[in-house]
Amino acid sequence: MEDHLEDFKEQPEVEEDEEFSEFDKLPFPPPRFRSTHLHIQRSNVCSRAYFVVVMVFFHVYILNVIALLLYVHYNNGPEDLMPGEVASSSAITDGGSPLPGSTAPASADHLDDYSQSFSLPRIEGIRVGHVQRISSISDKTFEMKTLSLKPLIFEIPGFLSEEECRVVVQLAQLKGLMETHTTGPVQGYVESNQLSLSTEEVFGLLDLNQDGLLQKQEIVSHSRSRDGTWLSADSLRQILITLEARPTGTLTLEDFKRIYAESQSTEQRIGKLTSKYKQRNKNTWLYQSSGSHHVLQTLKKRVISLTRLPSALVELSEPLQVIRYEPGDYSDAHYDSSPPNPETFCAHTRLASNASSLKEVSCRYLTVQFYLSSMEDGGETTFPVADNRTYDEEGLVQDGIDLTDTQQTCHRGNLRVKPTVGTALLWYNHLSDGKGWMGELDEYSLRGDCPVKRGLKWVASSWVNVDPDHLQQARYQRLVVQRHQAKSGLDDYYQPLSHNNLHQDL
Repeated sequence: MEDHLEDFKEQPEVEEDEEFSEFDKLPFPPPRFRSTHLHIQRSNVCSRAYFVVVMVFFHVYILNVIALLLYVHYNNGPEDLMPGEVASSSAITDGGSPLPGSTAPASADHLDDYSQSFSLPRIEGIRVGHVQRISSISDKTFEMKTLSLKPLIFEIPGFLSEEECRVVVQLAQLKGLMETHTTGPVQGYVESNQLSLSTEEVFGLLDLNQDGLLQKQEIVSHSRSRDGTWLSADSLRQILITLEARPTGTLTLEDFKRIYAESQSTEQRIGKLTSKYKQRNKNTWLYQSSGSHHVLQTLKKRVISLTRLPSALVELSEPLQVIRYEPGDYSDAHYDSSPPNPETFCAHTRLASNASSLKEVSCRYLTVQFYLSSMEDGGETTFPVADNRTYDEEGLVQDGIDLTDTQQTCHRGNLRVKPTVGTALLWYNHLSDGKGWMGELDEYSLRGDCPVKRGLKWVASSWVNVDPDHLQQARYQRLVVQRHQAKSGLDDYYQPLSHNNLHQDL
């Protein structure tokens, strides 16, 4: 039985061999099955290898695209984000207009992410006299010369054409100029003799509920004005620190007398120079929103290109100020911005400011000044302490002469720039905080305008407003977007939004 089974198993093999032998005798024998099977197997191996190579290259390509998008996102800031990202970042279009999006509640994490999505680049000065080439939006090349390193000051000749200067002057004349004749405080300082009240009278005025004790809210309620603050922020902080250290959180008349006397002596020492700021000129403000003259809009775009700052910051900054100086007009040396202070809030972000803030100040990261006319005699822009080795406020008075008094000491300024039509000056009012944001006020940025001796001096100033608190700046821009949504809705999705449009409302 086993022999028969073995014969039966061997039989197919014999038949198969005979069958192949017969096929081999044909004129065109068909390919053997085993050979065909091997051919298909090799083809599959090649196809799989080719597929693996293609997929590897495809994934590498996708990773490169993602890396490129991330690079563009973190280098260009929120103005280049896609509309879908508005909900978390308050995105801004390429033209600088915030895109309305979701009004989801803004958490601290969202604000922090938004604030980190852009920074404040600074132009390197290299050294005094260094010249670098810059390009504008019209691909025109300018030469920018470093005039000072403390503060960083740059001069750009021919930044405006004479025709553009003429148009800005005419627009200012058409708008109408208001006379500015100031002899008073800047940065919130007041002279001690301006408040001709006794300590008892001051205490009685502050004591709103007449209980003989002063609470924090009673003091703060009289200290929220921009120009009429009865004490500087430093002196006011000194009083509040003392008040909060008291177990009862209140001050008696005797406590107030002692603290108020100390604050007044500090006030006289700190405000001795800054309280005497004087100027005489005529000025007006020109808005640069989408409905303004095309020259004004071009000017704003050039500022964005020149400063290399996120367009949102420039869009939401102050309007262009145009000033005319007639013979005899001047402005004493002063700071365009204010030092960061926890007891103050920036004027441009007051929409998002804390209601308990004590005082409103100007926060101007940098200044771009355009000369709209050339001067025959006088009218220079002076930086009294530019590139000084050291700075000391008391050192501004030398031999009884006040260097901030441009009427008397303009010729003694370290740096004086003669106005030439079309030339632009750029200088930074603040240092960097080392993290890509605005830091302390640069004390060397003190500047003034020498008296005009002959001719008319026309200048325009463009300030870029930045809050030293980056979260506050982010919160403000988010609120502006929400306000724009409430006013215009999604129908104006692509309409440019500017601080100029909200100037009166904010």
